[in-house]
Amino acid sequence: MSKALSGIRVLDLTNVLAGPLCAYQLALLGAEVVKVEAPGGGDLARQLGSDPELNARHMGASFLAQNGGKKSITVNLKTPEGKSLLRRLVKSADVLVENFRPGVMGRLGLAFEELRECNPSLIYCAITGFGQEGPLKDAPAYDQIIQGLSGMMSITGDEESAPLRAGYPVADTISGITAAFAISSALVRRHGTGEGAFIDVSMLDSALVTMGWVISNYLIAGTSPKAHGNSNFTAAPSGTFKTKDRLLNIAANKQEQFEALAKAVGREDLISDARFAKRESRKLHRAALTEALERALSARPATEWETIFNDLGVPAGCVATVPEALKSKQVATRELLQTFPDVPGVGRPITVARAGFKLSNGEPTAATPPPQLGEHTLEVLEGLGYTAEDIEGLRKAGAI
Repeated sequence: MSKALSGIRVLDLTNVLAGPLCAYQLALLGAEVVKVEAPGGGDLARQLGSDPELNARHMGASFLAQNGGKKSITVNLKTPEGKSLLRRLVKSADVLVENFRPGVMGRLGLAFEELRECNPSLIYCAITGFGQEGPLKDAPAYDQIIQGLSGMMSITGDEESAPLRAGYPVADTISGITAAFAISSALVRRHGTGEGAFIDVSMLDSALVTMGWVISNYLIAGTSPKAHGNSNFTAAPSGTFKTKDRLLNIAANKQEQFEALAKAVGREDLISDARFAKRESRKLHRAALTEALERALSARPATEWETIFNDLGVPAGCVATVPEALKSKQVATRELLQTFPDVPGVGRPITVARAGFKLSNGEPTAATPPPQLGEHTLEVLEGLGYTAEDIEGLRKAGAI
C-alpha cells in the first residue's frame, strides 16, 4: 500500500537528534531518506548510547533509535567533488534537512539560495539552536542549553530541587517533530504552487511553543511561573499521590471528578469541607487535601485504585518505569514498537519506536533497518548516473 510520502526524496545532512528524528518521521511515512554523512565517522550519534561495543562499531543505540528506513552515503562536502555530488543529489531531491550552525552551508557554497538554482522546487529545512537571526544565532546549542534558556528547567522539579532538566532531550525531540510538521506542510503547498521553501526551525522557539500554558499565565495573567513538582498547577487534586505500595497519578481536574474520587476513597466529607468545596479553594489548600487523600489511598495498592478511579471516569495511572511502559499491553496492542530481526553491523535483533500515530492506510513503518555508514553510497551514485570510473575518481579525490 502506498504511504503518505511515497515518491518523496529527502536528503538528511543532520547529526545527533533533532534533525535525524525529523527525517526518521518522514521515512516512516514512506519518503526515501538518503542520509549524507561525513566519511570516517558519520553521524555523531553512531558513537552514542549505553552499549560501548555498538558505539565502537558506529552503530550506537542512539543512532539506531531514529535512523531506520534510511540509506547512508558518505560525502566529503569540503571537497569540490563532494560539493558537486551534493548539487547533483539536490537535483533529484524534494527536501534537504540540515542542522549546521547558520552560515556553515553558505561558506561551503551550498546555501539555500545556491541550491535553489539546481532545484527551484527544493524544500530546504535548517534546524538550529536559535534560528537564522538574533543575537544568539551563531551560538552552539544542545538540548540542555535550550532547556535552560527557555525557562523549562526553572519550572521542572519542586521548590527545593528546581531547576532540573527533563529526563530526556525534550527540546531536541520537539524540534525534530516541529521540523517534520513544517516540511510536510511545505510539501502540501508545493503540490499546489510548485514552489520550494526555506524552513527556519529554532530549537528555542520550538521549546517555548510547547510551554504555551505556562507562558500564557505570565503574558496574560501576570503570574510568574514556578516549579510545582508533581502537582498540576491548574487543578487539585491533580498530581502524584502515595498509595499502599507505589506512586499513583490522579487528575481529578473537574468538580464531578473530585467528588467521585472523594466518595471512592471513603472521604465524602471532603466535598463539603469549605477548604475543598471549590476548584480555587482546593488549589489554595492543596497540601491539606493531599495529606487527607494519601491517608485514604494507603488502604489499597496503586493498581487497584487505578482501576477503581478509571472506571468512575477519574483519570489515574501508576507511575511506571520505562521498561514497564514498553512492556505494557497498551503499547503492545498499538504496535508502537518495531523489531528488525537482522541488522548489519549489529549482529542481533533490535527494537525501536515508530511514530506516535496510526494511519488507516499506509502505517508509519521503517522499511529497512538503520544503515551502516556509507552502506548505500554505490547504489545512490549509480542511480544518479555515475559510472564505475566516476566513482573511483571520487574515492581518489577523497569526496566519498
